This record gives sequence, C-alpha cells and structure tokens, in this order.
Amino acid sequence: MSKLTLYSARACPFAHRSRLVLAEKGVAFELVEIDLANKPAWFGNVSLYGKVPALEHVGQRIVESAVINEYIEETFPEPRLLPREPARRALARIWIDFANTRLAVAYTKILLGATEADREAGKGELRAALERLEQEALGKLSGAGPFWLGAQPSLVDFTFYPWFERLPALEQHAGFELPPALERLQRWREAVQSRASVRAIENPVSFYLERYRAYPRPAPSEAQQRAKAS
Repeated sequence: MSKLTLYSARACPFAHRSRLVLAEKGVAFELVEIDLANKPAWFGNVSLYGKVPALEHVGQRIVESAVINEYIEETFPEPRLLPREPARRALARIWIDFANTRLAVAYTKILLGATEADREAGKGELRAALERLEQEALGKLSGAGPFWLGAQPSLVDFTFYPWFERLPALEQHAGFELPPALERLQRWREAVQSRASVRAIENPVSFYLERYRAYPRPAPSEAQQRAKAS
C-alpha cells in the first residue's frame, strides 16, 4: 500500500475529523504533528492554505478536511462511510456543510468573539444549530439507529463529533452546555463516543481547557462598562 501521510494538530477539530475517518477505516498512515503557532517553513509546500489537515498520498497533496475525508472514502471504500444512493449522499454532504458553516462558526464565535456580546451571540447561534440537528437531522434521518444516517456511522458523524468532544471544555470555559432537552443528540453523542476509533485518539477535557484559557479575553460591552462605572 502506498504511504499515506496526514499533517495534523492535536487540538484542531478539523484535523480530528480526518484522524477519526482513517482510524474507523483502519488505514495505516504516518502522522506529522504541526505546531500551528510556529509552523515550519516547509509546510507551505505541503498545504495550499498553510492549514491542517493536509494529506499526502501517491504524489497528491490534498487539503480541507471535508475533501480529504471524501478522498479517503473513495480510496479506501471499506467500511463504507457514505450511502450508496445519490440522494442520501447529497443529504450527507448538506449536513457536512452545515457543520462547517453553522456549528463550527458559532462555536468559534463563543471562543474568539471580539466582545462579550459577540460571544453571547455565538451561544445563541450554537443553541439554534443544535436544535436544528435534533429536529431536522437526527429526528428525521436516523430512524431507530444511533447514528446520523441510521444503524452505521458515516462521514457525517465523524464530521460533527470533534466539537462534541470539546463541549465539556466549552461548558467550563464559557458556560455553554448541551441543552438537556436535546435527548436524541445526547444519545448520538454517546454512540459515537463509544466507537473504538474515537476512544483511541480522544483527549481529556483538561487538554482543551488549557488551550481555551490561553485565548484572549473579550473586551467588555458598553453596558458592562457602564455597570462597572456606576
């Protein structure tokens, strides 16, 4: 088998996705850890955007986690992680895009919003995204199965899961937790978390908390400043 190399960063949820997919498929690969705060000069020749994950395989260099994961799926087709039916594959890709454009964006706003108001807005956006997952995704696509598309895990499960591994750290750091009413989402999270591929590379909450606490704190809002001055 041709050598496969994944350039990753342990704390990066996007790189986490691709590691999960490789682990679930049992694909052997070389893992190269990149320090994102001090990237080596040569990494610019590996990653078009200078980001992780990046994949090297049979002379090809591939970036963007969603693209990498589909490449892995097509190159190593067993176990299958996308449906055979075109319409179901399209649904899977829609939800992968939702993870990129809604869930990840809201999560990042909570952590890195410029002001406390920005971060509070991020919490509202994340709650709305999670409610949609409960009602429109898991509530309609999973049936009796524990995973996104039913009885077996898919690329969608491994696309979303990295943020759910980080949720306990977000709760402690920013006061956001998964609403208890989202019972279907809770069950999904537990089902994915129990996979051997997930357990093999999971990080403790303390690992994420250490990194979150190093992020700059937001500037207080005008209302907070007035309240402090009064």
